[in-house]
Amino acid sequence: MTEANKLNALDTNILARFFINDKKDSEAIKQKQIVTDVMTMPSYVSITVILKFFWVMYKGYKLPKETCANVLKTLCQFSHITIENEKHVITAIEHFLQGMDFADALHVAQVAHCQQFYTFDKKFIKKAQKLNVRPSVVEPV
Repeated sequence: MTEANKLNALDTNILARFFINDKKDSEAIKQKQIVTDVMTMPSYVSITVILKFFWVMYKGYKLPKETCANVLKTLCQFSHITIENEKHVITAIEHFLQGMDFADALHVAQVAHCQQFYTFDKKFIKKAQKLNVRPSVVEPV
């Protein structure tokens, strides 16, 4: 068995129940100890779970921008949890805190090895150019 096979993969709801204290959610309250135990095990969090977890915090729970960023940074600091493309997640957090949409920031961070990122989203282009992100975000012509 490889090291990767010894990891447990975590879903969005595990992260949400660990990091968000939702006193209105009776299931979350009942499952808090289970989630706490799971979060002590060597685990893996995929980039898609990161994106959905961010969405749950920011759009679902309407947590402040800085809180969402700090939760993701904290998750990245857990030594026993592997985050898929962690350095890209950290870059996306930085760009998000500078005003870029988190999903857009994550998209462009994931393709840092490319020359350009094509989109028709003018707001995304403008913000990315202002922040001088790489690859450059441009409209195809």
